[in-house]
Amino acid sequence: MAEYKLELKGICKSFPGVKALDDVQLSLRPGTVHALMGENGAGKSTLMKCLFGIYKMDAGEVILDGKKIEINNPDEAMAHGIAMVHQELQPVLARSVGENLYLGRFPVKKYGPIQIIDHKTMYAEAEKWLKEIKMEFDPKAQLGSLSIGQMQSVEIAKAVSQQARVVIFDEPTSSLSEKEVEALFRIMNDLRDKGVAMVYISHKMDEIKQIADDITVMRDGTYVGTWPAADLTIDQIVAKMVGRELTNVYPPRENVPGDVIMEVKNLTSIHTKSFRNVSFTLRKGEILGFGGLVGAQRTELMEGIFGIRGVATGEVYVHGKKVKVKRPIDAMNNGIGLITEDRRGNGIFGCLSIKDNVGVSVYNKFMKAGFILDHKSINQVVDDSIKKLSIKTPSMKEHIANLSGGNQQKVIISRWLANDPDVLIMDEPTRGIDVGAKHEIYEIMNELAKQGKAIIMISSEMAELLGMADRIYVMCNGKLTGEISDQQEMTQANVMSYATKF
Repeated sequence: MAEYKLELKGICKSFPGVKALDDVQLSLRPGTVHALMGENGAGKSTLMKCLFGIYKMDAGEVILDGKKIEINNPDEAMAHGIAMVHQELQPVLARSVGENLYLGRFPVKKYGPIQIIDHKTMYAEAEKWLKEIKMEFDPKAQLGSLSIGQMQSVEIAKAVSQQARVVIFDEPTSSLSEKEVEALFRIMNDLRDKGVAMVYISHKMDEIKQIADDITVMRDGTYVGTWPAADLTIDQIVAKMVGRELTNVYPPRENVPGDVIMEVKNLTSIHTKSFRNVSFTLRKGEILGFGGLVGAQRTELMEGIFGIRGVATGEVYVHGKKVKVKRPIDAMNNGIGLITEDRRGNGIFGCLSIKDNVGVSVYNKFMKAGFILDHKSINQVVDDSIKKLSIKTPSMKEHIANLSGGNQQKVIISRWLANDPDVLIMDEPTRGIDVGAKHEIYEIMNELAKQGKAIIMISSEMAELLGMADRIYVMCNGKLTGEISDQQEMTQANVMSYATKF
């Protein structure tokens, strides 16, 4: 038996203006979880996309069970027993769970030259695999009726159902609850016992230490090294990722909260199972945290304030003036911005350039004769944003879809900074982002607060909530269950106490 289940040797990949991978190697032992670590833009996802056949590598070789193989597309990868759970979900929301599970490989019945999908077999098999991973959704339910976390679980079931010899998990827990993460790790341990080799990409250090056997670190598209996970501390992993010691993950605060800039009174959703009678205040120069468990309705509340979701009753005041927000443009006109939780789904315009993704918020400000875009002024705004937020890109003309998750998030932040809001709502602002990029975003948030901007931050990471917020409101089941304003009282135990206060 070969020492390694899978080996990647000398992998190179270039895109216009940037060398994404330069002589990268990776060796996976059978029956192990191999963590692939690095900052956003280090090339982790690109390497895995080369392995899975989404990208064609410029140079290098893939060796599976001691034999060299060629992979030109995902179908060939799956035929070789390689499966991938992607970071960015691409679900077919209008189709069933079972259909999504078997997308591209439907079981069929043959009637001479005619083939039709065997739905009975498909749903029976889908039910079996969902039970296998203890995620017992109805396989006939429409996928769009599930939460993002549940959709991620369906993707995991899809990979397991392929009975692969190698499984790639690219940020699989970014949308999962704590219980769903526990279920994923149980599945991974089962796969480990069966001799499956797994690649695990995550920025959550506690998860890496919990599940990984080996760790490979990449930096700027190059291979840094591989170590047994037990031999590295979290600080050592971070230092190898960023190329320097990174102390004080949460930068020192210099903001001093001032007068109330926004007040929400008794806001209630038009949906009976959403937020109800929520009231809170937000001060100038403040970072206000919103905590709670999955289903607490924090995102729904902020979308109600921003005009995305319907509000039945309640009032919103900005600068002491009552505002009517029926649509997002109303919120924007009143100085409110929203960075959404689902970056790919409703954050970026994936088919457009960085310039368009930033400039869309200010096109109305830069018009000649009322109808011609002033591209020189827009280019200056975008160029300033790229420099200010250290966005890694060959040019502003690059498609945002080609950037790493962290750089995409910086572009979205740039869009709102260009619009200069007084209140910026940031829903899970560092989800799927490495520690170095997180630190940069925290510094941006602190600088905005120092300038007098007011920030609302929703976060499911307890350390982030406690490390960044001046005050914390906690929600549970659509209700505001507590406020913590004393820094001494800002503890995980107190937040969890309010988060489970039904």
